Amino acid sequence: MRWLAEFIYFKLLGWKVVGNTDISKNSIKKAIIITVPHTSWHDFYIAILLRSVLRIKTNFIGKKELFVFPIGWFFKALGGVPINRDTKEKKVDIIAKLFDVKEEFRMALAPEGTRKKVNKWRTGFYYIAKKANVPIVMISLDFENKQNKISEPFYPTDNIEADFKSMHYFFKDVKGKIPKFS
Repeated sequence: MRWLAEFIYFKLLGWKVVGNTDISKNSIKKAIIITVPHTSWHDFYIAILLRSVLRIKTNFIGKKELFVFPIGWFFKALGGVPINRDTKEKKVDIIAKLFDVKEEFRMALAPEGTRKKVNKWRTGFYYIAKKANVPIVMISLDFENKQNKISEPFYPTDNIEADFKSMHYFFKDVKGKIPKFS
C-alpha cells in the first residue's frame, strides 16, 4: 500500500516533504506531532498519506466511546488509542502515562482543536510533552505550496511564551486548505 500512498501524494496530488526528513528513519520513537493549520477535512487524508510516505507510525487519542464496533477497529488500525474522559485524573496525566507504557508512541494532533480560525492554540499538547519528557515535532499543512515542512524535534522549556512564539514562527506564512482559517 505504501507505493499507492506515494503515488497519490507525490504524483497525483503533487505534494512534497521538506525539512527534517530524518523522522522517516524512525529515530524519534516518542513525540507529540502537531500539524498546523487545521482548516479542513482534507488535512486528514494528507496526514494519512504523509505518514505512509515517511514510513512512520503515528497515533491519536479519542474518547473511549468512539472505539466501539464496528468503527472502533478502524480507528485502532489508524493508530487510535481510547482514553477514559470520565475519570477525575487530569487528561494531561492520562496521556503522559501512555508515553510511559508504550515503547513507541507518536501522538499527532492539531493544537487549534478545531478546523475554524482561532487566535490561540490549546496548551494541552505542550504540557503533555513536558510531563512525558518528549519532543514536539511540527509539521505544516501548506496547501498553497503543496508541502509538508517538518521541524527538528523541539523540547519545551520552562518559558511557554517563548516556546509558543518559536512554534508559531515555524508555521509563519503557511496557508491551509481554507486560507481564511489559517
